[in-house]
Amino acid sequence: MRVTRQMTSWAALAVAALLLLAAAVQAAQADISRFVGSYTGSAEVKSADGSTQDRDMSVTISETKQGFVVSWTTSTFRPDGSTKQKSYKVEFVPSDRGDVYASAMKRNVFGHDVQLDPMKGEPYVWSRIEGDTLSVYSLFVSEDGGYEIQQFNRTLAEGGLELDYKSVRNGEIQRTVTTFLEAE
Repeated sequence: MRVTRQMTSWAALAVAALLLLAAAVQAAQADISRFVGSYTGSAEVKSADGSTQDRDMSVTISETKQGFVVSWTTSTFRPDGSTKQKSYKVEFVPSDRGDVYASAMKRNVFGHDVQLDPMKGEPYVWSRIEGDTLSVYSLFVSEDGGYEIQQFNRTLAEGGLELDYKSVRNGEIQRTVTTFLEAE
């Protein structure tokens, strides 16, 4: 088989593309490495009606082979003294948009990570890193076509993370939280 100059050029381009992809994955992991760790704190959640509720919060951010995972738990204290706890875990992988990451919350029939479908009542989740802030967004579409978007901004600060959370439903702020989460 004769190797042509065109085949050699294509092979060189393929190798260059693979090297650029590997560099992009490393850059993504290098950016997230600043956020890696476990953080805990307490907060007062403010609702749209003016009421407040105390919560304990924790978040763990860890690297994976392809990206990173954000796991968080909130503990709500009820008036009767009981506690309600909710935990979430989302894996993120690099997208074609620099510091924007797609969630990898389920696998399709071919074994590829895919986003959930907001038209089926599932959240559409993505994240981005902008400067010292890691933001996670969740978009929900209601049965009647309305929406709710939640935004978690976790900003690097001395000794931990500043958390700024907002939930907006159909343009109206539903809940907000601002607190400091201490590095463990």
